[in-house]
Amino acid sequence: MAVPDFWSDRNKAKAISRQAGAIERTLKAVRVLEEIVGNLEAAVELAGDGDGDGATAGLVEEGQALLRQADQTIDTLETTTFLGGPYDDRSAILTLHAGAGGTEAQDWVDMLGRMFTRWAEGQGFTYQVLDRLDGEEAGLKSLTLLLEGPYAYGLAMSEHGVHRLVRISPFDASGRRHTSFASVDVIPDVEEAGEIEIDPEDLRVDTYRASGAGGQHVNKTESAIRITHLPSGIVVSCQNERSQHANRQVAMRVLRSKLAKLQEEARQRKLDALRGVQGEIAWGNQIRSYVLQPYTLAKDHRTDLEIGDVGRVMDGWLEPFIKAYLRRKNDLARLTPQPAGKMTGEGNPESRRE
Repeated sequence: MAVPDFWSDRNKAKAISRQAGAIERTLKAVRVLEEIVGNLEAAVELAGDGDGDGATAGLVEEGQALLRQADQTIDTLETTTFLGGPYDDRSAILTLHAGAGGTEAQDWVDMLGRMFTRWAEGQGFTYQVLDRLDGEEAGLKSLTLLLEGPYAYGLAMSEHGVHRLVRISPFDASGRRHTSFASVDVIPDVEEAGEIEIDPEDLRVDTYRASGAGGQHVNKTESAIRITHLPSGIVVSCQNERSQHANRQVAMRVLRSKLAKLQEEARQRKLDALRGVQGEIAWGNQIRSYVLQPYTLAKDHRTDLEIGDVGRVMDGWLEPFIKAYLRRKNDLARLTPQPAGKMTGEGNPESRRE
């Protein structure tokens, strides 16, 4: 990467940089583990030389803390071994959509957006809002995020599907319990030109005035872009940037990524047919429920993993769910001799009142 002409081939350079970042993430975890082991050896040696006094007890506590750190680091390394898909080392594009139900579901999208950005920060990823559509009263009708970092897609893909929230509504004066749904679509970021070829003749491009936050500029110029890919029917839009050109670039980036995901899903359907495993991750089925009242619980319906501290989950603690999903996916992959593609689930979001 230090050679003078490294960036002469921009696409190749990006691919190498991405792979190097993924390798560095693994090496960093190995170095941390080596340091922990060294500190553990020193603590054990010092404790052995002690006479059982308070200093020794302190060393025992330090050793226990180091063991917990070692478990977490090993956990990270184990998770990385599950990420061998063709796009797993890529950045990820997350698109959140509110289900029917107005303000309730739109507020849920806003909450999920916060959860995912908190998780991304904890992973050392950077994030960028590519597009957002504000709700009339509160929350968001839709939100598109770009999470950039090694293995961002491989990790975030576990969040693809319908997320369900049960709580006492802050928007209901009667204090009734509501159930809201939001869909989360996760696709790999296919930024390099040439990876996915798009014929300009296959596109219909519409411009319109942006709405929502952004001041007078977005409301007075037709800077928003909507692109329809006619062969597949995929529609992408962007209104978050200040210029039509910038919005078009972002929209094309998302479109290329959606087409790449479509190709992977076609391959995955063939594997599912061979494997005979379908249905439980499918359109219309929520992947996870978050209950805030009358008790607190976050439950993943694919792995049956339950976590009572739902507040911590909403603050971005998704690692247990991600690892459980990846382990399950890896186990299912062993049912066929062919390498597994990506397990995907989609949902038709809706909201209802209980």
